[in-house]
Amino acid sequence: DVYARTLLRWLEAERSMNFIEEQLHQLPALGTLTTPGNLGASRLAVSLTEGWRGEICHTAITDDVGRFSRYKIVDPSFHNWQGLSLALRGQQISDFPLCNKSFNLSYCGFDL
Repeated sequence: DVYARTLLRWLEAERSMNFIEEQLHQLPALGTLTTPGNLGASRLAVSLTEGWRGEICHTAITDDVGRFSRYKIVDPSFHNWQGLSLALRGQQISDFPLCNKSFNLSYCGFDL
């Protein structure tokens, strides 16, 4: 079990490095610059970004004059704790430390 998980992480790291190298070679010579515009009034915006533990969800709400009224970030561990509980279903309690470290979740909920 430990070997299989280690091998999987190794292969993921190799693929990630290959992907990054491919993308770096495709970058344009000059970067693109944009000027941010004003925020719209009474709007909702959702953005998903990839963090090192998984997807990070940003949600913003603006008020009636276009200022941020709320901003929330949901980190990957929020969703992944459920996955850990499913992985441990029917298992011995002695399996918890290994599975827990394999998932490598954040206890405080801040994976940023």
